[in-house]
Amino acid sequence: MRPGAWLFLLGLCAILAGGLIASLTQTAGGIRVQDLRFKGADGVTISALLYVPTTATPRTPAPGVLAVHGYINSRETQDGFAIEFARRGYVVLAIDQTGHGYSGGAATTHGFGGPDGLAYLRGLPFVDPDSIGLEGHSMGGWAVLAAASAYPNAYRAMVLEGSSTGKPFAAPGTPDFPRNLAVVYSRYDEFSQLMWGVDRARDVAASPKLIQLFGASGPVTPGKIYGDPAAGAARVLYTPVTTHPGDHLSTEAIGDALDWFGKTLRGGTPRPLGDQIWMWKEIGTLIAFAGFVALLLGAFDLLLGLPWFAGLIHRGAALRESRDGGWWTTFVLTVLIPVITFYPFLLLGMVGLPPNPFWPQSITNQIMVWAVLNGAITLAVSQVFRAGSPRFDTRWAPSVLIALAVVAIGYGSLELADRLFKVDFRFWVVALKLMSPAQFLAFLAYLPAFTAFFLVALRALHGNLMVRGDGAVRQYLTGVGAMALGFVLFIAAEYVPLFMAGRLLIPLEALNAIVSIQFLPLMAIIGAISTFTWRRTNSYAPGALICGLFVTWYMVAGTAIQYHP
Repeated sequence: MRPGAWLFLLGLCAILAGGLIASLTQTAGGIRVQDLRFKGADGVTISALLYVPTTATPRTPAPGVLAVHGYINSRETQDGFAIEFARRGYVVLAIDQTGHGYSGGAATTHGFGGPDGLAYLRGLPFVDPDSIGLEGHSMGGWAVLAAASAYPNAYRAMVLEGSSTGKPFAAPGTPDFPRNLAVVYSRYDEFSQLMWGVDRARDVAASPKLIQLFGASGPVTPGKIYGDPAAGAARVLYTPVTTHPGDHLSTEAIGDALDWFGKTLRGGTPRPLGDQIWMWKEIGTLIAFAGFVALLLGAFDLLLGLPWFAGLIHRGAALRESRDGGWWTTFVLTVLIPVITFYPFLLLGMVGLPPNPFWPQSITNQIMVWAVLNGAITLAVSQVFRAGSPRFDTRWAPSVLIALAVVAIGYGSLELADRLFKVDFRFWVVALKLMSPAQFLAFLAYLPAFTAFFLVALRALHGNLMVRGDGAVRQYLTGVGAMALGFVLFIAAEYVPLFMAGRLLIPLEALNAIVSIQFLPLMAIIGAISTFTWRRTNSYAPGALICGLFVTWYMVAGTAIQYHP
């Protein structure tokens, strides 16, 4: 049996096993999970996952919770909260914000989708309309505040996770609005200045904005309940030990939300706060994601055995004789230039290429500008430090066809997981989702630029950094290290100061610091795929084309659409 067959089978088994683990976790105790689409008041389609416990019936309506994710995330990001709310007898509606996931419209419009989500949840016959909680993370907090503003008497309590009231986008908060509020603000949250006007998240209790919201006379005491829950004016601050995106992987942060709704909502099934199983959903979808990568590699190797693609087979031939000074110079530049230019080029993309009818996604536009400019730099560096003239055995027509076939097989595996288990491939903020029709059109628009970047970058990688005589392990370490090591250093440079002193190295770049976390696993996957394909074809082209398709798909399906006609 070809090695690719074992990889393909391993990948398929991991996808099925991981999907099953995730499915069993989110349906534990008989919870029913439904994938919904419904029309909002303005005709915008809202996408949601609905979690219905067995205790929720028209005769015995259950309390409900509207759960809303943050910026450039999706409904599945709230799975930890949704699973645990549902296990405690709450009907949970986890929506995609407008412009995110499978919801229509543009990001930040229509109250972020919050008012429509609350109206839909209240209309379900098995939900108690007098016992509804609103929970939102980051920008999702602004969505539930919009819902509370639109329907001030339609909910009983609210949890803001890593979020805030007031400017820049939320309804202003007072000691009476929103009703029965818990602020869960982590001690290492990256957005403390934006949200609460303090330089360090650990100082949030002394925020004048928070003090005013709580109606307190001085710094807020974490864990102390201010105001009267019966009058809807209760306030409490929780400060779990994690970061802004870390709220989703924190039993403490999730437990704080459970604690507050347990105190303020009527009904449900009490469980100890420490009784949490959501992490098995994360483990399951992580296993499935790893299986997806193995499936791609196995599919590529199996397809090489077909007559159509047999001509691609050539053993990878390194050009470098040794790791001399030129090699190390090239390696260091390959590692450092992408991260040194990360913030400046993203800023350039934000200013110079705003969302438009052709390229409608702000974050993707910024990363595209970063990629194109890094491709140009790579071309220049390769001319100066190249080892010689590499002889790649590149055949374009079969390379294009095999890349399309491999990624189509991978897409089909995600479609299978969605149909069988109602899950995607993800871990934490790293998520691979199916594309909506609007996202597919964006995919076609962004594909040429990202593919061009990978053609340049991976040609330079395999032409300038692979060394003769290296075995498979050193070749993979070279490929993965060259692509990912810079982001290891970059993330450490930002987050060591955060954990040591309470602030990112560059606090104004909090959003992009969080975005950079995704680059570490993505670039490692790219290094592995490109090395695997180069070793079998002595060409950078198949791997670059696969990576162009995969990364463009990942980007457009996982971020937000800001431009919508």
